[in-house]
Amino acid sequence: MKAKAAAIGAAVVLALTACGTSVLPSPPRTAQPSEAITSGGTIYVLSAREQWDQVDPQRLYTREDLAFFGSTIYRSLESYTYSPDARAGTSLTPDLATDLGSHNADASQWRFTLRDGVSWQDGTPVTCEDVKYGVSRTFATDVINQGPTYAIAYLAIPYELDGKTSQFKGPYNATGQALFDKAVTCDGRTITFNLNRPIPDFNYTVTLGFFPVPKAADAGERYGQPSHLPVSSGPYEVKSYSTGKAGRFVLVRNPHWNPSSDPIRRAYPDEWDVDFGLVPKVIDQRLMGSVGSDATAIGYEPIQPEDRPAIFTDPEHANPAFAGRAVSGFDPYARYLWVNVERVPDVNVRRAMWVALDRAALRDAYGGAFAGELADGVVMPSIGQDYVPSGLLDGSLDWLHGHRIPDTGDPTFAKELIRQATILTPTLTFLFANSPSGAKAAAVVKTSLELAGFSIKLVADEGGYSPWRFPENNDFGTAGWGADWPNASTVIPQLFASHGYWNMSQLHDATFDAKIAAAQRELDRAKQATMWHALNKDVVENMYVVPTFFTTDQSLAGSNVGATYRWPVYSSWPFGAMYVKG
Repeated sequence: MKAKAAAIGAAVVLALTACGTSVLPSPPRTAQPSEAITSGGTIYVLSAREQWDQVDPQRLYTREDLAFFGSTIYRSLESYTYSPDARAGTSLTPDLATDLGSHNADASQWRFTLRDGVSWQDGTPVTCEDVKYGVSRTFATDVINQGPTYAIAYLAIPYELDGKTSQFKGPYNATGQALFDKAVTCDGRTITFNLNRPIPDFNYTVTLGFFPVPKAADAGERYGQPSHLPVSSGPYEVKSYSTGKAGRFVLVRNPHWNPSSDPIRRAYPDEWDVDFGLVPKVIDQRLMGSVGSDATAIGYEPIQPEDRPAIFTDPEHANPAFAGRAVSGFDPYARYLWVNVERVPDVNVRRAMWVALDRAALRDAYGGAFAGELADGVVMPSIGQDYVPSGLLDGSLDWLHGHRIPDTGDPTFAKELIRQATILTPTLTFLFANSPSGAKAAAVVKTSLELAGFSIKLVADEGGYSPWRFPENNDFGTAGWGADWPNASTVIPQLFASHGYWNMSQLHDATFDAKIAAAQRELDRAKQATMWHALNKDVVENMYVVPTFFTTDQSLAGSNVGATYRWPVYSSWPFGAMYVKG
């Protein structure tokens, strides 16, 4: 999922289904047996935004948006089961496709067959060519940007000499079209993807940016904007979209949606009404009051920090007045401090940074216990079988010698590690987000590390989040990362491979790269998980980043909204299962 410079966000250890071709059963209904589910009514979505970040299906790349649009107007070859259960709620399930896909011996080629009866909102069938065309839009990086680029990274299409730019330039100028047509083929209702290397979890990849788009409706960079509303393949269609403080985004039923062709979405409400530009504090007050239409409303953004104590008794339990409609849990992001290992080359210096850091105070700067749980690596517990404790927090790593470091840090032990260093870094520059919470965090970093003998120079980040700019003249800084799907293949390679897009640690280690590549190719899912465990442990053994905390957030709904739970795969509302209570 899109990286966050100051991301904050659900605790569940789960086992994920392996890649395969069997069709999963339809998800269970989410209400208690005593509560009847009825169709109809309107769910209001209260948002502080003044417009969507993106509506274009090839540009969607944030968790709540993927969950919302994937539940209402867009369908992909594969999706996820609606359930609060840790395992079921992250299980891949067929959507447009009839099954979970099939691959050749080394998973370098994948095939999916589209199910019958799926139509666009005008009644025309969704075809293999529509899926192929949607994927092709990702390559038009001068037009379609800011979204996931796995199609460019994975499809068997050559790069230019720079090793980064595809020779296929997208459907708008058709340069390299023959290369794309060779990599992605249609045979009736079967679409085949030829990849440039084995990708055992490619059927998870197709949940991101592989949405179909009808070519005739495509308006390039304007597609999905108020002037060019997107075409729906899901149970709802866009009635209207306006932006600003009084903006609205209204969805009504798609008359050509065929429930028998959709094993996932329940589509209980008649309408979804998104209200933009609201004051966050007012959103909380309206939902807490739950009067009139607010009784069937949900908050799109997390509860404000100052309102959490009134709604929750602690980070895991709602007050009785809000039981059943206030939820708390991990969001997808692991928070950490990146460390430029070229500028801070001695592992003992990097270890001393973590040992000295007052992680409890750092978490307090972002909201205290409600902000998250202290982290032991970069792989979130909510990702599933790819997480196991690394040994960082309990002192079982070899270099800790059984010493459990207090949450407030241990400057004495940090000084001992510094004495063991052969390459000292007398002054460290710390790049921090120039915000109230960022400034508080910077003060904590400076104070706690200087107690151990470091000299910290603070540098405020004024220019926005750029993975290329962060490491240039600074030694370390704040960051966060969330998995794009339930596999550490979307975490470790991106952050630590030499070619990793977000390798802010500037790590270039051929041995580590080879371990990553081996894990990415492994077809045995259980064995692959153990490889990710080892790599995550390597990260904290060598302190390529300084883990801080796994972030959490809290959400609130009105009293007459059903299925108010956190959907584990996106750490979001389960929009496709929600309903208005009768």
